[in-house]
Amino acid sequence: MRWLKVMLLSMVTTMAAHGVVSKTALGKMPDGTVIDLYTLKGDGIEASIMTYGARIISIKTADRNGISENVVLGYNNLDAYLADKTTYFGAIVGRYGNRIALGKFSIDGHQYQVPVNNNANSLHGGPMGFDKLVWQAHEVANGVEMTLVSKDGDMGYPGTLTAHVRYTVQHQALRIDYNVSTDKPTVVNLTNHAYFNLSGDPKKNTILNEEIEIPADKYTPVDSGLIPTGELASVEGTPFDFRKLMTIGDRINNNNAQLKIAGGYDHNWVLRGSNGEMKTAARLYDPKSGRVLTVTTTEPGVQFYSGNFLDGAKFGKAGEGHAKNSGLCLETQHFPDSPNRPSFPSTLLKPGENRRSTTIFTFSTQK
Repeated sequence: MRWLKVMLLSMVTTMAAHGVVSKTALGKMPDGTVIDLYTLKGDGIEASIMTYGARIISIKTADRNGISENVVLGYNNLDAYLADKTTYFGAIVGRYGNRIALGKFSIDGHQYQVPVNNNANSLHGGPMGFDKLVWQAHEVANGVEMTLVSKDGDMGYPGTLTAHVRYTVQHQALRIDYNVSTDKPTVVNLTNHAYFNLSGDPKKNTILNEEIEIPADKYTPVDSGLIPTGELASVEGTPFDFRKLMTIGDRINNNNAQLKIAGGYDHNWVLRGSNGEMKTAARLYDPKSGRVLTVTTTEPGVQFYSGNFLDGAKFGKAGEGHAKNSGLCLETQHFPDSPNRPSFPSTLLKPGENRRSTTIFTFSTQK
């Protein structure tokens, strides 16, 4: 009978581990490829991830009154995601998230040219980055793992890159684990591009009344093309000082050259602690709902983007759109244009290496 008890216990454990995950077909790509949606239910959180772009399409969590709402921007159908080529809602962006100046970089003396799609620069891997590809998926305990194989020469990048991105939920948190490897030296910088609005109602409430804390003493100023100048500038005495909780809208329109370049915040903060060490990247608080988001990561930087380029444009047959400042991004990452800045933490990946990183979005409430 002991073997039966062990077998039954094993079955219950497996069911408990996998019972929080469900899978449905969301729609089809123009070529007929089925896009699957995985819904992950945990303690106080429900997250939905689809295989197109390995995207987070919703995160539902409760406010201080126990009312659960979606706190990320997105669309109600696949058609709108396919039509939207510019916002990257909820997607894993790569092979290189953020910008590379002029789309050029060198490895071992060989210069590579990748497509430019953001004025004169390359953004988020180019016009057919990882956000516009279909990832393979399989269920894991409390979540789903997405896999993409990007072949040598894809968007001009060298090496066949294999990327695994695992989403899991537990204890009011959504955890993202990244694991990448290559067969040829390449550069890689993966991140998730979710837009948060903790009010749960982005049509009525912008993020300008939300409060943010970023425990960073320095940030990377940018030129007119939003490419880092190479300086690690002190936040002291600037609108970029979020070492204490500050309302986002209080200084966003200050007469500051960096804010004017970006039309708000679209900059990388240099996080305290070493690369690979788990650290706090940001804390976001919405006074109206009481929701709190704490972002922790092993990455060296975080890009705080205040949704400056959202303009209400409507996409897809449903004609859904999102207004300026209706959401914000907290993209944990290596720094923009690192391949051209030897003083920045390196994004070079070599054969035989497995680069791993973790980012955790933890939700709570306060009165």
